[in-house]
Amino acid sequence: MDFLSGVVERITFANEENGFSVIKIKSKGFTDLVTVVGNLAGINVGSVIKLNGQWKNNSKFGKQFAVESYSEEVPATIYGIEKYLGSGLIKGIGPKFAKSIVRYFKENTIEIIENEPRRLLEVEGIGNKRIEIIINAWNDQKEIKNVMIFLQSAGVSTTYAVKIYKQYGADSIKLVKENPYRLADDIWGIGFKTADKIAEQLGFERNSPERAQAGIVYCLNDLTNDGHCYSNKEALICVSKEILDVEEVLIENSINFLIETKKVIVDEDRIYLPVFYHCEVGVAKKIIEILDGKSNIVISDLDSIIKSVQYRNRIHFDEQQVLAIKSAVSSKFMVLTGGPGTGKTTTTMAIISVFLNVGARFCLAAPTGRAAKRLSETTKMEAKTIHRLLEYSPAEGYKKNEKNVLNCDVLIIDESSMIDIILMYNLLKAISGETIVILIGDIDQLPSVGPGNVLKDVINSEVLNVAKLEKIFRQAANSEIITNAHRINKGFLPYLKSRKDGDFFFIEEEDPIKIKEIISDLCKNRLPNYYGVDPIDDIQVLCPMQRGEIGVISLNATLQENLNDNNVKISYMGNTYKKYDKVMQIKNNYDKNVFNGDIGRIINIDLEDKKVVTQFDDKEVIYDSTELDELILSYAATIHKSQGSEFKIVVAPFSTQHFMMLQRNLLYTCVTRAKKIFVLIGTVKALSIAVSNNKVLKRNTRLSERLKNEKELST
Repeated sequence: MDFLSGVVERITFANEENGFSVIKIKSKGFTDLVTVVGNLAGINVGSVIKLNGQWKNNSKFGKQFAVESYSEEVPATIYGIEKYLGSGLIKGIGPKFAKSIVRYFKENTIEIIENEPRRLLEVEGIGNKRIEIIINAWNDQKEIKNVMIFLQSAGVSTTYAVKIYKQYGADSIKLVKENPYRLADDIWGIGFKTADKIAEQLGFERNSPERAQAGIVYCLNDLTNDGHCYSNKEALICVSKEILDVEEVLIENSINFLIETKKVIVDEDRIYLPVFYHCEVGVAKKIIEILDGKSNIVISDLDSIIKSVQYRNRIHFDEQQVLAIKSAVSSKFMVLTGGPGTGKTTTTMAIISVFLNVGARFCLAAPTGRAAKRLSETTKMEAKTIHRLLEYSPAEGYKKNEKNVLNCDVLIIDESSMIDIILMYNLLKAISGETIVILIGDIDQLPSVGPGNVLKDVINSEVLNVAKLEKIFRQAANSEIITNAHRINKGFLPYLKSRKDGDFFFIEEEDPIKIKEIISDLCKNRLPNYYGVDPIDDIQVLCPMQRGEIGVISLNATLQENLNDNNVKISYMGNTYKKYDKVMQIKNNYDKNVFNGDIGRIINIDLEDKKVVTQFDDKEVIYDSTELDELILSYAATIHKSQGSEFKIVVAPFSTQHFMMLQRNLLYTCVTRAKKIFVLIGTVKALSIAVSNNKVLKRNTRLSERLKNEKELST
């Protein structure tokens, strides 16, 4: 074993997933900087480190020191202290303040921060608020360092050290040692497989009951990512056996234990995580309760009111629209569905006008901020996200609930196909028995990202009145976007011959590299120049898949480079974020009031405090550097993530490279996201595969069946 010590001068490479790093250190006795390679997680420029390892000769890079273990000390020289503090290690101290602090306190800087931090007020530009940030960050980094070293010895990715510390605080090491599997439930980004590796390093047996139980719960959770609310017992045993690689008897015993301890619920042969079972049962019960309630709204002479609405708005409703309006008035709970151009918006406005005519009080909402904003613009009434409507806060949950119901006579929910089973249950709990509920949505779009298939299940149950609009109005029929959307939905290829004055364009290209070049040129030059639109805000690239040459990840990197030349940037977990980047939130964050699928723009990056400020519609949201894995670039996004949104211009690649994802409802949803212009790039073969593939993945839900049963019990 060889030994080496020195000051970290430069971090040449750092893989934040596994901790492998290449660093350059200044070491006594060496004229040049020494290259050190190995697992050096958490090392910062300016750190003084002592290394154990071996000298090796790399054929390409020359002599290197391969580290096997290391310890870190606080730097002693003025130069080292400034480097150390300015590395971004301590929130509140960046290069600028590091220079000022070290110039003032010199060799005593570390001692001052450690023992007399209030003296930092003597440095010009530093106030009490910044001192509090520095004190907290200084204390945190000492704890985090211990957590990092522990996790490193357990083989865990160091990316999550800060997250683990934030979650568990000073108890981090103790709690992880007791039960590493809890990380899969508690820490965003850590799944069962990572937790399982940690457990193995900590000496947990592969055949331990704790491992089997955690693995089964992981499998059930994983199924919810595909929209399922439950798993059949046989299927759960099969997939758990594959994941865990243990005897079937251990899995069966573990399932029985989970049932006994009520960590899962068995319903006939179906096994649920408790939250999904209670939500599914609760939604069915609440819908029937609302159906059995009595509205306080009385409307007489409806035909005269409908005629008056037509006269005032200079429109004429067709037979389907009139039936939909009458259904809304006569129902306690109904669904209005239909594709683009069939008059859903006009019919919704007519329904609102009829109820306003008798003084009804309204609540309008939609699942996403963009959908709510669009509903508000079309109705000229206040519309909120469902979370805002229910006054959700992380500390108190949903303030609107069964004990504090929504104060309205009529509740209209737009884009209902996006609502998952958990959100629907929390919404229904806040609705009184007197309220009339109207769900609006397109049954042929992709189902919700979250578990369940609420809108489709509700319609299929046949317990509610459903008004389906099918006639395409003449004005809408002039739109190739709308015409082609309906053709796709019926299983026909879209019309692909482009017209200069049209709104649907097809560019045939098979080579993925050329497709990427075309997309880049369209977004940067051709579309902004011709239509006078903003290349970032007004154009959205939508892709069937994340991976591949023309997947979301690759296209985002290209479009960021071509559309945003700002030099203010910050990196985290291998991703680079620039000021003015278009980004998307990819998890529900109730503390920040931003949700999965929300799109915003980065408006400021504070490199000193490591903070990123992002504008989402009407609110600014602040992220610290450890929260940036909640944001992804969204110049390009998956079609699934675009639900509930409309964009002026949509550019979409559809190639045989996307074979696994080529489905009719995916293409249909993609086309209907475009408000003004839709540009399709790819091959006729890929489109034919998509249009022909109408085998929608069946989701494991029992809502439709439960609704029928509840209806029978209530009659």
